[in-house]
Amino acid sequence: MDYRRILLAVDLTEECRRVAKRAVALAKSADAELHVVHVIEPLSLVYGGDVPMDLSSVQDQIHEQAAAQLAEFAAGIAVPEHRRHLVFGRPESEIHHIAENEAMDLIVVGSHGRHGLALLLGSTANGVLHGASCDVLAVRVGRDVAVQNDDE
Repeated sequence: MDYRRILLAVDLTEECRRVAKRAVALAKSADAELHVVHVIEPLSLVYGGDVPMDLSSVQDQIHEQAAAQLAEFAAGIAVPEHRRHLVFGRPESEIHHIAENEAMDLIVVGSHGRHGLALLLGSTANGVLHGASCDVLAVRVGRDVAVQNDDE
């Protein structure tokens, strides 16, 4: 399969750098277009919707901070502004939506490699995998992954 358009889904934590490294290498080797997406979960979803206050100003601050972080991160891996996606919603569904709308061939996402009940209850990577209309590469991250040399 030739990958022409690759979507890198990131949570903007330190661990996503390992995932980005894999996506960048794949994009270079396939001469593919690399996009990056970060999904902000609305606070009402995170806290169950029963928050007795207006969270719009807090949500705006989260959006501004995420936009700045995404811009810095994407610039560091040479993804131009028109291929950066910052959206609100449930990560799995928003990643699927962008992958379909942008005709992606591959989604690259980090996975903590959870097992048993944690896997059954779902992680973002698991949710992306099970609803994607294209290939998905889950890159292992977390404490159980051996640290590799940056030159590899």
